[in-house]
Amino acid sequence: MWIWLSIIAVFIALGLKIVQEYERGVRFTLGRYSGIINPGLRFVIPILQTWQKVDIRTKVIDVPDQDAITKDNVSIKVNAVLYFRVSEAEKAIIQVEHYGYAVSQLAQTTMRDVVGEVSLDELLGKRDAVSSKIRLIVDKATDPWGIKVESVELKHVELPENLKRVIGKEAEAEREKRAVIIKASGEVIAADNMAKAAKILATGPGALHLRTLQSINDISSDQSNTVIFAVPLEILRAFESMRKK
Repeated sequence: MWIWLSIIAVFIALGLKIVQEYERGVRFTLGRYSGIINPGLRFVIPILQTWQKVDIRTKVIDVPDQDAITKDNVSIKVNAVLYFRVSEAEKAIIQVEHYGYAVSQLAQTTMRDVVGEVSLDELLGKRDAVSSKIRLIVDKATDPWGIKVESVELKHVELPENLKRVIGKEAEAEREKRAVIIKASGEVIAADNMAKAAKILATGPGALHLRTLQSINDISSDQSNTVIFAVPLEILRAFESMRKK
């Protein structure tokens, strides 16, 4: 009796399984799929039934550097990071072997293909659009595997050294262009203000005389050996009228 009770206890102990909240179990009875094991303490009939545990949390795949050629024939290296999760545990086990590795390989080939469909300017300026296109393609291709691709992010685009120098020269030329435009705009504004000031000084009674006194005051505050002789404007005009006579 005690022997049979011990055998039954061992049989039950071997069949008890604990499934975590972030896991699902795929159960097979005599080799055939027979259902999903949900979180909690569950029982699997030893010998007759087997099961495989599947983690349904979001996983991250680092897509390594890939050599690619853009639409305008520029050779580059590009890498990315991909986020996915298992949405249907039974498909991830039954339909594909090593689903994580399969997703990684699919992402690599898809990234090369998508990069080859865009120009370098589009790749550098519209990374979000390129990433979104990669995600849609990989997500659709992995649907039969019970995989949901949540996001794809391009991390780095490595350019050839000669192209880096060309882009650097273009950026420098663009900065110089903006500097020249800003300087010219400032000179135009300064010239316009000077013209307005000259008009006011020429037409305003005593304005030029006051400006002269102000200039003398500014110069006198400077600690230098410069000697300034101020001649009233009326004397200069008197000399001018005498010369005309």
